[in-house]
Amino acid sequence: MPKTPLVAIVDDDEAVREALSDLLLVLDVACRTFERAETFMAEFAPDRFDCLITDVSMPGRSGLELQERLRELGSSMPVIFITADTDPATRVRALKGGAYACLTKPVNDEVLFHLLQNAMDHAGRSRRNDGRGPTSDD
Repeated sequence: MPKTPLVAIVDDDEAVREALSDLLLVLDVACRTFERAETFMAEFAPDRFDCLITDVSMPGRSGLELQERLRELGSSMPVIFITADTDPATRVRALKGGAYACLTKPVNDEVLFHLLQNAMDHAGRSRRNDGRGPTSDD
């Protein structure tokens, strides 16, 4: 039986976490929310989450630092950034660091959902191709 996809949301703004959580609930996507990158990392395990939606600027470890740490740990989990930061250098750094997407707040719900679906589909194919997940023969 395939596992139910689980999305992690990391944002220091409670209103953003709740809005994203509510959106994913309506779209029938399970999620877990975290106020800080450090809290997320305390629960992180390879293959536990199928996608990460995170802010760029947060107290403590930033979203960009979180992405870097995940890559150091060998995680291939797609990362979607949402940010109020309009500096092009931030977007470039996120994408060069391997982000699946970098969206500017406020985020269009349909755009986010489309990117999220594509990111999780891509991640699922990657896991099957590297031997960490079921194949079509399973």
